[in-house]
Amino acid sequence: MGQQVLVVGGGVIGVTTAWALVEAGHHVTLLERHAQWAQGASQANGGQLSYRYVSPLADAGVPFKALKWLMDPDGPLQFRPEADRHQWQWLLRFLSKCRGSVNRSTTQRLLALGAYSKLAFGDLSLDLDPESIALRSPGKLVVYRNAGEFLSVRSRLQPGGPEQALDRAACVALEPALATGAEQLAGGVFTPGEAVADCQRVTQALAARLQRHPRFVGRLCAHVDRLGLRDGRTRGVHTDAGFVGADAVVLAAGLQSRALAAPLGIDLPLYPLKGYSLTAPITAQHRPPEVSVTDFERKTLYARIGSELRVAAMVDLVGENEAISPKRIAALHRNVRSLFPFAADYDNARPWAGLRPATPGGTPILGASPVPGLWLNVGHGALGFTFAFASARIVAELVSGRTSPLPLDGLTLQAA
Repeated sequence: MGQQVLVVGGGVIGVTTAWALVEAGHHVTLLERHAQWAQGASQANGGQLSYRYVSPLADAGVPFKALKWLMDPDGPLQFRPEADRHQWQWLLRFLSKCRGSVNRSTTQRLLALGAYSKLAFGDLSLDLDPESIALRSPGKLVVYRNAGEFLSVRSRLQPGGPEQALDRAACVALEPALATGAEQLAGGVFTPGEAVADCQRVTQALAARLQRHPRFVGRLCAHVDRLGLRDGRTRGVHTDAGFVGADAVVLAAGLQSRALAAPLGIDLPLYPLKGYSLTAPITAQHRPPEVSVTDFERKTLYARIGSELRVAAMVDLVGENEAISPKRIAALHRNVRSLFPFAADYDNARPWAGLRPATPGGTPILGASPVPGLWLNVGHGALGFTFAFASARIVAELVSGRTSPLPLDGLTLQAA
């Protein structure tokens, strides 16, 4: 007989975790503070499922690049110093991980997690209508503006591997929508098979399936105040509507997880990487890119999601400020109009900003916490959509008392 498990957080991480736990035979209650599922970082992210192309932010040379980015008002990074120990502790840990050796080991862990997530999502998506979630597998093209950067990346590609180095003409041949802005590019690397989908639609479709499951209860507008302990073990949570008991609790509430864990003496090394996006309608007169495109230097993603173009970018370290900055949105407009001037109706684009909880090294925190009965599925940063399906299965297996299907080296709280 399964346990009574409570999952806190109704974004893509929490909903996929709830599904994996139900499939493992548990009774699951899912609590979400918003009035709908997927209203936080899952709402309007880039939509890319980058299983085979991962690029951890912490790397050798990034601190120097960050100084240049900060001098550029349209650059991918903004930093606002705050009297917040979380910000400075996170930055110090981040700087300690900006080494090539650390980046390479992190990349290998994330590639393994991505491969497993692709399999897990493949199993799940068999029961989801691809059109309703805007699921496609057009491949991913990372374009480079700097010739030296492109040559360096090309030299590191594995012979016979999936990635293909393309010169400027080959990039345009692969994605004709690049023709207008091609003179800005030095080349690109194409990874076939990479997918795109609407993260919010996937999350909500899965939540709708869960609502019909006899072992599931979903509660919206449920504000969790604190975790409940008895005899040194997590026994549930205190909400604005009273106590909700459980045999086990899984924290999957993004940045909110940090505040919930702190009173128990658990210091989750999470900090929000604020990102922005535009979602612009596509009509018959537009020529959007069919391939998912990433502008490497500008850290901007372009993906056609159904009848809309999603443009996502920015890594702003500005605390928990969720306000939409007109200056950052204007920068997104300039970027997309420069590279894809005829791809969508930018005058009617919807702006969005969200906080993506990240660890200093870029790996999520999965598995047991120091407090019995409390489990963690947090810290996915900008790759929550990509890794959600693998993370959910891993945590469900651990909660069930079984071993992880992947090695957890580097993916636990102790390693973060």
